[in-house]
Amino acid sequence: MGSVRVLLIGNGGREHALAWKLSQSARVDTIFAVPGNGGTASCPKVTNVTSVSAEDYPGLVTFAQSNGVNLVVPGPEAPLVDGVEGFFKKAGIPCFGPSKEAARLEGSKTYSKDFMKKYNIPTATYENFSDYQKAIEYIDSVSHEVVIKATGLAAGKGVILPQSKQEAKDALKQIMVDKAFGSAGDEVVIEELLAGDELSVLTFCDGYTIRSLPLAQDHKRIFDGDQGPNTGGMGCYAPTNIATKELTERIDKEILEPTILGMRREKQPFRGVLFTGLMITSAGPKVLEYNVRFGDPETQTVLPLLSADTDLADIMLACAEGYLDNCHLKVEQKFSATVVVAAGGYPGSYAKGIPMTVLQPPRGSTIFHAGTRLDGDQLKSSGGRVIAINSVGESLRAAVDASYSALASGIISFEAMFFRKDIAHRAFRDQSKEAMTYAQAGVDIQAGNDFVEKIKKAVASTKRPGAEAEIGGFGGELDLSQCGYQSVPILVGAIDGVGTKLMIAQAMKKHDTVGIDLVAMNVNDLIVQGATPLMFLDYYGCSKLDLPSAAAFVEGVADGCRQAGCALVGGETAEMPGMYQGEDYDAAGCAVGAVTSEERLPRQNTMTEGDVLLGLGSVGVHSNGFSLVRRIVQSAGLAYESQAPWDISKTVGESLLTPTRIYVKSLLPVLSEIKGLAHVTGGGLIENVPRMLPDGLAAEIIYGSWDILPVFQWLKQAGNVDPAEMCRTFNSGVGMVIAVDASKADAVAQALSASESVYKIGRLVRRNQGQPGCEVKNLELWA
Repeated sequence: MGSVRVLLIGNGGREHALAWKLSQSARVDTIFAVPGNGGTASCPKVTNVTSVSAEDYPGLVTFAQSNGVNLVVPGPEAPLVDGVEGFFKKAGIPCFGPSKEAARLEGSKTYSKDFMKKYNIPTATYENFSDYQKAIEYIDSVSHEVVIKATGLAAGKGVILPQSKQEAKDALKQIMVDKAFGSAGDEVVIEELLAGDELSVLTFCDGYTIRSLPLAQDHKRIFDGDQGPNTGGMGCYAPTNIATKELTERIDKEILEPTILGMRREKQPFRGVLFTGLMITSAGPKVLEYNVRFGDPETQTVLPLLSADTDLADIMLACAEGYLDNCHLKVEQKFSATVVVAAGGYPGSYAKGIPMTVLQPPRGSTIFHAGTRLDGDQLKSSGGRVIAINSVGESLRAAVDASYSALASGIISFEAMFFRKDIAHRAFRDQSKEAMTYAQAGVDIQAGNDFVEKIKKAVASTKRPGAEAEIGGFGGELDLSQCGYQSVPILVGAIDGVGTKLMIAQAMKKHDTVGIDLVAMNVNDLIVQGATPLMFLDYYGCSKLDLPSAAAFVEGVADGCRQAGCALVGGETAEMPGMYQGEDYDAAGCAVGAVTSEERLPRQNTMTEGDVLLGLGSVGVHSNGFSLVRRIVQSAGLAYESQAPWDISKTVGESLLTPTRIYVKSLLPVLSEIKGLAHVTGGGLIENVPRMLPDGLAAEIIYGSWDILPVFQWLKQAGNVDPAEMCRTFNSGVGMVIAVDASKADAVAQALSASESVYKIGRLVRRNQGQPGCEVKNLELWA
């Protein structure tokens, strides 16, 4: 085998990593980097070339012919989409990369999505638009969250994740009307936002055979915790902890093999490296996008895992010339982590030309330059993502720690530099702390459900005319017309307490807000039946009556009654020494309302597939789940007098005592326009919404379609609570769910918006046998 002279096109971190690995090949004697960067300038066997432009393809061919180049490696996507491979093919020089036609997998989002649909490759639902007005109409027509992509090349910036319909419309105007990305925005793809873990796989291919590198996970957001705007990538690690043998085989069988076969059937065989962006959803892996070149910073992460005796030049030539099946590719059973160091201000405006100091990395670590250049002997910054450090270790923790240890030692230094401190945090999240559940806190929702089933027979034995003696609804009913009374309504009664939220009230010596809670928990259950609250009675039990505490509590009850428009007509105060300890007390309340048979809710016989679910925003935790809340607060080492991490203007106790919202007066005017209501209390969204539905229908709720209040974000993180557990324990930001005909949804939402935060959160779907009554989709986003 003869020696190899390589022409490497590009100047980023990806190209430095390619030059670094190619320089280790015994066959490679020279690498020409056009134009290269400050890192390739000092890489063995590499010469930076500035005498020819990376965009001058005929000039590159001439340079290659003059310098004996026999392998061309285009790094970025632009030359490949432009058809650079064809220039070298015509000259008889092997080029590691796809043809111009095959490069449309990246160059045209429209082409790639249509290709996936044609060959049954799993991906998000989507529509293509070149008409701005039709794109706007589509946004208005869908209930799921969307991703908007400029179909052409937009330097990695043409993907927008709007948080609302208005943001989506603003993005469409920015792309299609204002031409923020130039001609790349002549057409857009609007696709469903998928939820799950996002992974990347780099696959070598000669048109027939595939050889993949380990699955990697990039970190796109600029700040820790995946916050802030998207970037080109702030770090990466591989392999991922979810990269099981079964998942890898499924990706090969369902995605990669059909892709390569499909390209052959399109008479555009794919040669080079295929970058496949994946979302690992609850339904399996789905394709987010294809790239037709190495990723950045994935390349800097996975190439160091190739064994020393794997020759990258051999692999590339095999892909270009069609004998990859006869090639040796070995991956070390180790772990790799890359941390990107960026310029201050990135991804917004940032300074260039900042002097840098870069020291020799320790063994096991490698520095890859991206936005750097040499000015004489002085290294200076020339881009936003400036430089990165990669480390390989026997464990992922070892690899991550090695990279951060090197950065802490000052191995890279320049003014205003910054980097994320949590690369690979998703891999460590499940090991960081025990996942807390409501059952572990002492409350078993399923046990409560089982108890209801067990007492149904006893309850049924009390049946009398007008009272069907069924349990499981929100309120109990008595039809007075069947009790011998003429032209009278149905009485609806509800009874409830405040739960262990009282313990926080006692600790804070603040008792008025829990009085409001007591009323809210009852009257919200009445309005769910369509009933107008009429009267309220309370019960207050204690060891020894403390007049100020009891008076404050009852004043709160009166406040709640005024908010609900019902009368506080009586109550019971019981002193029971020995039953309670110290200043402990308990409280319960009973509300009674009335509704005519015509106005009674839910109207299950009118509910149908496609009905819209509206959510009314909560104002906090309300009055459920406090056994788990208290456990999380304790485990976090917080006192109720501490500043609330989710609301610095209040203490923990003050914030948690925010009273349950009373929805009665907002809902009364629209009751005739709706089909059903569900008060989200104990059991959360998952347990409560099905209580208003007929057997043949289920609720499909889309996570992220409403505002998740900061207190729930904190509880989720601090308690490592599973997303499904959050939705089964708390209201998670939605205190009331409304089922309404799709044609009336906007009018009802508009009517309610004067006094409530209203969200379109889902729809009713046909319920199959064994299917849950409520499914919250995209919960992976909360993981």
